[in-house]
Amino acid sequence: WQSFDYPTDTLLPNMKLGLDLKTGHNRFLRSWRNSYDPLSGYLFFKLEIQGLPEFYLWKINTPGFRSGPWDGIRFSGLPDMERWNLFDIVYTFRVTTPNVYSRLTMTTGGLLQLSTWKETTLEWNMFWISSIGECDIYGRCSPYGYCDPSTSPVCHCIKGFEPRSPQEGVSRDASAECVRKTQLSCIGDEFLLLRNMKLPDTKGVIVDKRIGLKECEERCFKDCNLQRMLIRISKMVGRVV
Repeated sequence: WQSFDYPTDTLLPNMKLGLDLKTGHNRFLRSWRNSYDPLSGYLFFKLEIQGLPEFYLWKINTPGFRSGPWDGIRFSGLPDMERWNLFDIVYTFRVTTPNVYSRLTMTTGGLLQLSTWKETTLEWNMFWISSIGECDIYGRCSPYGYCDPSTSPVCHCIKGFEPRSPQEGVSRDASAECVRKTQLSCIGDEFLLLRNMKLPDTKGVIVDKRIGLKECEERCFKDCNLQRMLIRISKMVGRVV
């Protein structure tokens, strides 16, 4: 047993957050009960490895936020983290400036806060804090929908889809369902590139590092039931279709 395997609400530089493949132990952050009570709270920040590695913020058994899949370089919206070694699926952060002390903590509200120690004032100075906007909430919009915080309502159907009913189109209800305007035929269908999107949850995708975008398109055209495939090229996520 070692304390670094049970980080509670604080991660120090070079501490590991994630799965030890030898022991099966998954290290995760857990919030305090409240700002004054260090008893274990109900919020967890945990690395999930079904599909590409991805961090989830859980409130007991309900997901509240996800980081987006690891793309070989970083998670969107999180401090830079790196793979530790071949025996673990873990991530960490480093401080490259000598004599600088830093820590990553999880607040009682579920936010991540990176702080550095300031010698002149003898206190922790907040350097970075995560933010969870309305569009960061897990499952804010229905499948085949996207969230735009600059509009009202925030949920919209992606191109090629429409609300099941006109009333849903003007509703702020996240349950408003998007349906295809025309069904797939696998003849003459095209792929739509979506920009400025967080890559979707990869638990149900097929990952094939051996093929490129062209081969992926050909495979999808041959199987209309194949909903999405994720391709990694040179450690970068290429495209989701």
